[in-house]
Amino acid sequence: MILASVESLPDWVRPPAGGFTADHFLRIRGLPRQTELIDGALVFAAPQTLWHSCVKHLIGEDLRRQAPDGLIPVSGMTVKLDDRQAPAPDVALVTLEACRRGGPDLYFFSRGDVRLVVEVVLPDSEIRDRDVKPRRYAAAGIPHFWRVEDVGDRTVVFVHELDHAARSYGPPSVHRGRLKVTVPFDIEIDLAAIDARW
Repeated sequence: MILASVESLPDWVRPPAGGFTADHFLRIRGLPRQTELIDGALVFAAPQTLWHSCVKHLIGEDLRRQAPDGLIPVSGMTVKLDDRQAPAPDVALVTLEACRRGGPDLYFFSRGDVRLVVEVVLPDSEIRDRDVKPRRYAAAGIPHFWRVEDVGDRTVVFVHELDHAARSYGPPSVHRGRLKVTVPFDIEIDLAAIDARW
């Protein structure tokens, strides 16, 4: 009985020797929503909290309203960074050109299409969002990375810029109450308004 149930599992439950490649991952159908490829392994997302969902939505909306022509925010879309990395950032700011090139059936972006990634940290994603993903995004040349955390019931954004020579992010600027930056463009987000919802 157990053998029969194991044999009926989808092929992706058993990774290939050496792990999955990004190209293989992008062809797999039937994966749970928000599955990511990190270091050749499938990573499944835990259920979101209301805070996570609202923060992701509100930051995406502020980016949409304030972004210059040619850039648009997308949520939960896969970004192919290299042969073994295909994460799905909570929010990514991508070029309109990439969207038009791919059309409405586009289901992933290439690293060169992305100007900013935003990860909203949950307990199950702390290590990935604080350590693993920033290193992968930087190595892929993503110029801007924002990490959003709930710190003492306040939404805090850690803003990182890429050091192109080192292929790593420099120390973050930390924003509480209000996020105001000039790169990748002039943007201001009222973080206190997010916190006031609770």
